[in-house]
Parts: sequence; C-alpha cells; structure tokens
Amino acid sequence: MAKRSGTTAPQQRDKREHWSGQTAFILAAIGSAVGLGNIWRFPGEAYDNGGGAFMIPYLIALLTAGIPILLLEHGIGHRFRGSAPLSFRRMHHRAEAVGWWHVAICFIIGLYYTAIIAWALSYFVFSFDLAYADDPAGFFSGEYLQAAAPGFSLDFVPGVLIPLAAIWIVTIVVLWRGLAKGVERLNVIGIPLLVVTFGILVVRALFLDGAAEGLDALFTPDFSALSNPEVWVAAYGQIFFSLSLGYGVMMTYASYRRRRSNVTSPALVVAFGNSSFELLAGLGVFATIGFLAAQQNVAVADLDGLTGISLSFVTFPTVIAQMAGGQLFGALFFGSLVVAGLTSLVSVLQTVSSALQDKFGWSPQRGALTVGIPSAILSIIGFGTTTGLNLLDVMDQWSNQLGVVFGAVLMIAAALWLARRGPELSRHLSAISTFRVGRVWTIVINLVAVLLLYMFVSKFIALLADGYPGYPGWYLAAFGWGTLGFIAVVAIAMPAFAWAKDHGEFHPWPTRPQLDLAPDPMLTPEPLDVTPPPIRRATPPPPPPQADDKEGQP
Repeated sequence: MAKRSGTTAPQQRDKREHWSGQTAFILAAIGSAVGLGNIWRFPGEAYDNGGGAFMIPYLIALLTAGIPILLLEHGIGHRFRGSAPLSFRRMHHRAEAVGWWHVAICFIIGLYYTAIIAWALSYFVFSFDLAYADDPAGFFSGEYLQAAAPGFSLDFVPGVLIPLAAIWIVTIVVLWRGLAKGVERLNVIGIPLLVVTFGILVVRALFLDGAAEGLDALFTPDFSALSNPEVWVAAYGQIFFSLSLGYGVMMTYASYRRRRSNVTSPALVVAFGNSSFELLAGLGVFATIGFLAAQQNVAVADLDGLTGISLSFVTFPTVIAQMAGGQLFGALFFGSLVVAGLTSLVSVLQTVSSALQDKFGWSPQRGALTVGIPSAILSIIGFGTTTGLNLLDVMDQWSNQLGVVFGAVLMIAAALWLARRGPELSRHLSAISTFRVGRVWTIVINLVAVLLLYMFVSKFIALLADGYPGYPGWYLAAFGWGTLGFIAVVAIAMPAFAWAKDHGEFHPWPTRPQLDLAPDPMLTPEPLDVTPPPIRRATPPPPPPQADDKEGQP
C-alpha cells in the first residue's frame, strides 16, 4: 500500500491478527511458558542439584539468559511483525531457514506433547474411583499404556486413543477459532483456573503429615553443589526450557502485539510469573513427596520417581491412593496437568499454523485444519499404540535436548551475527517500552550463545557416543537422529517454496532513522520520542492512528 506523505508506519493498516490487549498477551505467554515441565521437571532438578542452593544458579540463569533471550524473541517478533520464518526473512533474506527450524521443532513437540495431556485426562477420570490405587506403577505401564518393547506397533490402546483424539479435537477447534476467539480465550480462562486449582492443591499438600520433611529435602541448601559445572548447566537448561525459548513461540506471540505496545515490561512479567509458578509447583510436589516418605517410613532421598513422567503418573498416584480425600486431590492435580499442557500445546501449534498462513496466504481456519488434522493422525498412530511411551521418550530427548538448543543458537547467530540487528533491536525495545535495554543486553546474549553451543555440542557427543540407555541403536537412529534429520530437512526445504502472499515492502516501526537519532538507551534517562514532527499542509491532516494501534502506548 502506498505510504501517504507525512504518515508513519503505525498509520498503515496492520492486517495481522492482534491480541485484544496487553493482559491477554501476558496470559497467553504465561500459558505457553507454564507447562508440564514446570510441575514435574523443576522440583526434581532443584532436588538433584543442591536443593535450596540451586536457587542461586537458577536466579542467575533467569537474569542472564532467560530474560535476555525472551526479550530478543519478543523484539524480533514485534519489530518484524510475522511468524518465525517471515520475521527472519524480513530481518535477513538468508535467515528464513532458521524460522523453519523453529517451526519443525514445534511440529514435533506437538505430536508427543498431546499424548501426555491425554494421559493426564485419563488419570483425571481415574482419580474419581482411584482406579490406579492398588499398583500405580503396574497400572500405568501395564494396564493403562500396555507398554511394549521399543519398536513400531499398530496395536492401538483404546484407553489412550480416545482421550488423545479428544485433545486433538479441542486443540483444532481452538486454533480454528483464530487468535482472539480461540487462543486468547483459552488462556484468559485457563491460566487463572490453573493458578486457583494448583493453589488449592498446594495448600492441601502443605497440611499433609511429613510435608515439612519434604520441603526440607527440597530447600535445604548444599552449597558444595555450586562448584559442579553440571549444576549450572542444569539451571540454565531449566530456565531455557521452561520459558518456551528457542522454538519461535514467543516470537510468534509477540508479532500479534499492536505496534504501539510496551514490550519489555510484559516480558518481565512472563519471566517472573513462570518462575513463581515453578516455585509453587516445588512446594506442592515436595510437600506431597514428604507425605509419601512418612507413610513408607523412609527418607525422601530413598524414594524413586521424583521427576518427569514417573513423578506424575507413578509417584503422585501412589500418594493419592494413601491420603484422605485422595479423589479430590488427584482430580485437582491431573486437571492442572491438562490445563497447563493444553495452553502450551496450543502455543506450539499456533506457531506452526502462523508460519504456514504467512507462507501460503492461508486463513487461520485453513491453517488450523491443515496443521491439526495431519498432526492428529500422526500423533494417534505414533502414541496411541503400545509403543507410544518409548517413542515419546526418544523424540523428546532429541528434539528438546538438541533441536531446541541448536535453534536458539541459530536464532542468535542470525539476528546478531548474520543480520547484525543487535543495536536496532535494542533501540526498538527501548523506544517503545518502559524498561530499557542497551549494549550490555547484546553482550549477554552473545555470551549465552556460547553457553548454548557448549550444551548442544556436549549433548550431541554424548548421544552419539553413548546412545540413550534402554534403546537399541537402530531405534535411536530411526526415531532419535531421524527426528533431528526431519527438522533439518524442513529448515532447508521450506525456503525453496515461493511466498504465495505478497507481503509487499516492509517498513519496521519505529523507522531506522528514528532509531538512529536516539541516543544510547543506556546513557539517557528518557525514552525515545518516536512521534513524527508536525507537517505543514494546506489540506487537513490525515486522521489519527486507529485505536487498535495504540494498545500499550508508552
């Protein structure tokens, strides 16, 4: 569209979908960040890495990696106004593949993440009659999942297949309804419900016999652990994975903000909100584990299954079966898992759908169906069978431990090294926001890239040399390295397809001249004034910017 003389970029009509307001965006971003890993991963990571002392590297990792990378993703998405591939393409014409790497990771995660939510939905129902009470471990792997040896099977398990299909139907409907009526509404309802539900669960857990011993086990500091480099790597890994960084979700969500939006302060709310929920989860989980240890008359250190799938589907059912009011406690716990998982699942699939909408000019409805239906079929075939648990374990290891980390390295390399957009993104964030960033921010991000590259290389070598315990080599080659290969193929192949939708000449706002006129944001106390100077004209001035471009204007 031709640019009217004297107008600025915000006055051009932005046809991209938008959040209804800042609160909706914050809830959606928190909904993406707060997922299953907050509940079952953080408590175990803290316990295994120094207890209360783990909070020192955890907070340092949050401040030096989590928040800076979160701001980077928000800055890219908000300034370049597109899905991950489109934003990278607008940033540099050779960087589009990085965005498709992120999209491919989201596609893979969506396939198996849905299965875990389906398990939680089943256990929500099981909690009302405590169907798992007699033998929680045997019930989960045997009676429920009917888990077989590693391999590929088409022996479907009806108890898994039905809730899995139900979750996919709900997810497709949410995506089909679009951003405001679907994704936003899910999070506006789901996140407050999650906080209230899990809060009730935590309060109940704190009054269980043995809860104090459980909390002592979690928070008693072992400061000697701080000398172990692996503890610091674990802290950075936890922050990175729990904030949904490195696979384009936050970038996509930020692209739906209005142009005149405060970007940095909401990012801080998201980061600290996510960490607060992790601490809440730690309280609830270890208070409950303390009760289990007291019931079995053993120390917390002597218990198994304190993290991951075993914590949720073996350890917690064991506790629920032994406590008064276990039915309600179980319903609250597994209901929380369903809500937390669903908001995160929708975010990763919205990232895929948004990219295809931008690339091929599809509507949100077509994007939802084109992404959702094939994903549902693949997910049901892969994880609705007796071999689903093994497949999930392997795909998660390769996609999360390698794919996500390398995707973050690629993102930093593309933005700061290839396109050299660090100063521009820094000034953009400072110009439109209340909390300001500067050169220190870009320096920290470069240092984080080195750490992430170290994490990737060390994990890559370990998996290549030692494999993954419990699985044959051919299985790891097919479904582990094959997963990583699929991500790479998508990243390489998708840029070859033409963009069906004409995005026209893109003009970031504030414009580069406006940003270049701004002093260094680390040296000036005032935000950049991006209001254009008045223009003398004989005719009446153009109408003011539309109301939907003013949300969050500083």
